[in-house]
Amino acid sequence: MLFLLSPAKKMDYESPPAIEQYTLPEFMKEAEMLVKKLKKYTPEKIAGMMNLSTKLAHLNFERYQEWTPEFTPSNARQAILAFKGDVYTGMNAATFTPDAFDFSQKHLRILSGLHGVLRPLDLIRPYRLEMGTRFAITPQKNNLYRYWGTKIAGSLNRAMAEQGDGVLVNLASGEYYKATDPKALKADRIVNMHFKDYKNGVYKTIFLWVKQARGMMASWAIRNRIEKADDLKGFDQAGYYYSPNDSTENNWVFLRDKPAGSSVS
Repeated sequence: MLFLLSPAKKMDYESPPAIEQYTLPEFMKEAEMLVKKLKKYTPEKIAGMMNLSTKLAHLNFERYQEWTPEFTPSNARQAILAFKGDVYTGMNAATFTPDAFDFSQKHLRILSGLHGVLRPLDLIRPYRLEMGTRFAITPQKNNLYRYWGTKIAGSLNRAMAEQGDGVLVNLASGEYYKATDPKALKADRIVNMHFKDYKNGVYKTIFLWVKQARGMMASWAIRNRIEKADDLKGFDQAGYYYSPNDSTENNWVFLRDKPAGSSVS
């Protein structure tokens, strides 16, 4: 079983590393080609292309200028620890045991606009490049979906083949899952996870909490060494529970009646 997650915009290169072990991304040449293009862009062009503030545009301009394909622990960090958005707050990977990191390396993949696919322990340097960014790499490849083509699917197919069961658990956003080129995936089964919270008399998709729940489910599966899809129905973190009446064979719904410490009614 292979889990898919999206990356995060926020990154952390200040906290003490939770593990020394690391690997290198599979698609370094492809990432280098993208950065070579980005290095030619002014902060103003970056701001317009990515809808960033002047401050963030200059930060990422500097990141591209400093980026090199030589990744070491002194200038890069493992992806699962570098990303610090809501998904990764929910995951709390800094508290993983060595065995949990090892399990995540085999069973988790993080999609990335710059790197295509990342294993949790793959080193990455600070960057920002969302998959949906309008970025003309070549006249033929005028966005990142076309740039990556079927390479992401190929990487995931190889990982699933190593797993042996062909089950893909989609915890990624629509923006990133689209980059897998679903028609090129050779999964025997794809299970999409949905999380809803009770608010104003109905269960709703609240994206902040959805992101956290995605990270929590991935973390729960990793910590408990979950290798069979049906066992994921036991996920019960932060008050969530599987709802068979709202679920279909490949779209599973988890409900929560009230978040801890919340005034939601």
